[in-house]
Amino acid sequence: MHRGTLIVITGPSGVGKGTVIHRLLSRIAERPALSVSVTTRAPRPGETEGVHYHFVTDPEFDRMIADGSLLEWAEIVGHRSGTPRRPVEQLLAAGRDVILEIDVKGAEQVRERVPDALLIFLEPPSLDVLEERLRGRGTETEAMIEDRLRLAAREVGEASWFHAVVVNDDADRAADEVAAIIEASRTV
Repeated sequence: MHRGTLIVITGPSGVGKGTVIHRLLSRIAERPALSVSVTTRAPRPGETEGVHYHFVTDPEFDRMIADGSLLEWAEIVGHRSGTPRRPVEQLLAAGRDVILEIDVKGAEQVRERVPDALLIFLEPPSLDVLEERLRGRGTETEAMIEDRLRLAAREVGEASWFHAVVVNDDADRAADEVAAIIEASRTV
């Protein structure tokens, strides 16, 4: 049996990773599994425990770091998020492709730990558009938005090490492009 491929889809907060991934899943013949991250932040409206994230306390997260049960993790704007290692490894070993929706810091860790992972960066059409999206969510303070925009500018500037960079100016078009990248990687 062939081993599955780990597919990392990342980009700045507010770029539309979740939206693109949701649309992507209906476009891929062999549907990848979605990894569910753990996070120390509070749930946003509409998020469900175990579906969007596993919401954990800081001490629980500390324990996961200490015992090596996270494939990657990062702290962003005062909260930590990470990917549980075991479910991802089990799916890959069973031949399933797995999508990680993670931040750029986490993608850097995956690049080091899983050299054959496919790394895709979603880029906003502009930082002005990204700012509109962040403000439209209505979930962050002004200071958080400013922090996220500074981080986004740096991430966009450093995106050249990814296998592919996709501009998310339209979620359907971006999902089509990501699907084509994934399908092309399967034939290599």
